[in-house]
Amino acid sequence: MLTRRDFLKLCMSAALTASLTDHLMPIMRHAFAESKLTKPPVIWLELGSCTGNSISMDNAVNPTFNQILKDMLDMRYDWLLNVAQGEQAVQAIMDTVEKDAGNFWLVIEGSVMTADHGRFNHVFMRGNEMVTGLDALKEFAPKAKHVIAVGTCACFGGPAAAYPNPGGAKGVWEVIKQPVINIPGCPINPDWVTGTFSHLIMYGLPEMDSYNRPKMFFGQTIHDLCQRRQQFEDGIFASFPGESGCLFKVGCKGPVTHADCPKRQWNHYVNWPVRAGAPCIGCASPGFPDSTMPFYEHLPDLQTPIGTLHIKKFGAAAAGLGAAAVGAHLITGVVAKRVGKHWLDGTKPHESDPPENLEQLKQELDDLIRQQNALISESKSLEKVKVKRKLRRTFRQKVVDFFRPGQKQRR
Repeated sequence: MLTRRDFLKLCMSAALTASLTDHLMPIMRHAFAESKLTKPPVIWLELGSCTGNSISMDNAVNPTFNQILKDMLDMRYDWLLNVAQGEQAVQAIMDTVEKDAGNFWLVIEGSVMTADHGRFNHVFMRGNEMVTGLDALKEFAPKAKHVIAVGTCACFGGPAAAYPNPGGAKGVWEVIKQPVINIPGCPINPDWVTGTFSHLIMYGLPEMDSYNRPKMFFGQTIHDLCQRRQQFEDGIFASFPGESGCLFKVGCKGPVTHADCPKRQWNHYVNWPVRAGAPCIGCASPGFPDSTMPFYEHLPDLQTPIGTLHIKKFGAAAAGLGAAAVGAHLITGVVAKRVGKHWLDGTKPHESDPPENLEQLKQELDDLIRQQNALISESKSLEKVKVKRKLRRTFRQKVVDFFRPGQKQRR
């Protein structure tokens, strides 16, 4: 069996020619055959979800998701995959919760709907009573060995928690007291799930970041790993999706999104959005989608250790300076300033949706007028500078003006 160090090297390798699952499954099968490892019982509950993460897992090839379930996990319940239905399927859940308490894994896909006591999401019927996802989570989580949130909705609320969030969608960690392993993504990459599950089986809990994401997959920003990183540092920016150059000006959220998509890629290591010409929209970020919208507008001016960086001016400046080293220094500042705890508040609006009242509308108009006046003032000051530069005369012109006063008047 792989040592943990070799396992982490494999997970974080930048030279993968096949999916991580391809490498891990033979090792797992061998370990299970020799009884070195035990398959964990798993209950996979889907709450407020579009089923996108299960579909992403089902799109895994060589091995397929079914092979993963067969060779790695003892899946007791998954409403998409169940052979049994109704009372038999529910009984499988209850038997696992009672008989395997402290050993089973509870995997949650989808956000937890909390509004009106969770009645916007029911997951199964027990007896004559409909059980909400909220109640099921609170009942089962305390007895699980691991609670694993799969997908951004389960981790942080995701699209379901976007403003105005009428269903009260929240991430699993906001609802229960137990530690939660977060594997975000909209949808997840199958390798992130397979790799995390493998680490849990073979070595226990992986090293986590401040958002309880496995560092082996979410330890670096997309910008750090991006194939177009050098173009950013050289000041070469695309002005429209599909063009060559760094996609930052087109709205890429790579500098503030932690994930290894550039080297992991999708559809069995075929491609990923930025390589295909579309900017990263930050789907693995805690505040997605509210904190990363609008998707096709660049991030605000960036506060860096050497001052404010205006992206529209940076391209020309970087190209003129040849500042690859400066670019690396700048991105350190970007990450340090932009990636912080405020992402967790991304789906919680800080002001009303305009215009709800006349006072708010008046305030917004006043703000616009102030901004316009500031722009006019800045424009006038720039114009004065241009005029001064235009009036500067060479020494030769001064001599000519001294001896020919008429020339000065004509000028």
